[in-house]
Amino acid sequence: MQLSKVVETQLKRLLKKAEIGKNIPPHSFRHTHTSLFIETEVSIKEIQQRLGHTNINTTMNIYAHIISNKEEKVSQQFSKPMKDLL
Repeated sequence: MQLSKVVETQLKRLLKKAEIGKNIPPHSFRHTHTSLFIETEVSIKEIQQRLGHTNINTTMNIYAHIISNKEEKVSQQFSKPMKDLL
């Protein structure tokens, strides 16, 4: 049996045991893992390497929505002290 099938089977068993009625594919955890890295300000280059993307644009394109949200938060944080100066 392929490793991916073993992981999928085990995950289904654990979800059932935890009484979670939703099917969560293993790949979802990859996205969650990456989203948490972005939120904790790990560099996109480090994330790219960890995910095994040969091109950083792949990482940027897949996670652009999370990255742009993070950039908006940073911008808002920077604006706060600037308003106090005016």
